[in-house]
Amino acid sequence: MGKSVADEKILSYNDVVLRRSDLDILNGPDFLNDRIIEFYFSYLSSCYPSEYILLAPPSIAFWISNCPDIDYLKDFLQPLNLSRKSLVILPVNNNNDVTVAEGGSHWSLLVFERTANVFVHHDSYGGINSRHAKQLYKAIVGYMETCDTCRYLAWDRTPQQVNGYDCGLYVTAIAKAICSWYGSGGQRDGDQLWFPVVNEQVTPSAVVEMRQDILRLITSLMAVK
Repeated sequence: MGKSVADEKILSYNDVVLRRSDLDILNGPDFLNDRIIEFYFSYLSSCYPSEYILLAPPSIAFWISNCPDIDYLKDFLQPLNLSRKSLVILPVNNNNDVTVAEGGSHWSLLVFERTANVFVHHDSYGGINSRHAKQLYKAIVGYMETCDTCRYLAWDRTPQQVNGYDCGLYVTAIAKAICSWYGSGGQRDGDQLWFPVVNEQVTPSAVVEMRQDILRLITSLMAVK
């Protein structure tokens, strides 16, 4: 596919612009890029509209984790109103080079829940993003304005991917399950939070279907734009 065709804009959804090449990613067994994850997070935000939920785009999460200027980071975070958020969902990428756009080779998810005062890391590939998740946690935890220090939990029962390219789909599927849990009242079984819901909903077959679900969603939105 020629570059001009691949770069063709196919959909503007909220603040996200998707291109023809994004459809190619969804049509094949490929690693999800930033735009697709940002699109799906924006879609979830529309499905679960609340001033108390933040689904951060990958670019925002990456900048929080790698911003070298503390004063600038403070000003950057102010519009996000983190102190008012009950649920914050952040994609984690293992890109080590801030000069490379859409770098990295693995996605995972860092989730803050205010009532439990905890950050939970969900990694579908054996915790290989542990260092990057902790880096993001350390960068953002001081801005949550909680009474006590937030705990950090790497949940070792996160559903695991069965190949080397579905990590982004696990991120979207887990985020969807957590939003569903929160939207239904955030029922807790002891300290389990959304964990039973994730285990129930995020299966290998559901993740395979997620790729097609996102593709169908984009196609349907293109038809009515």
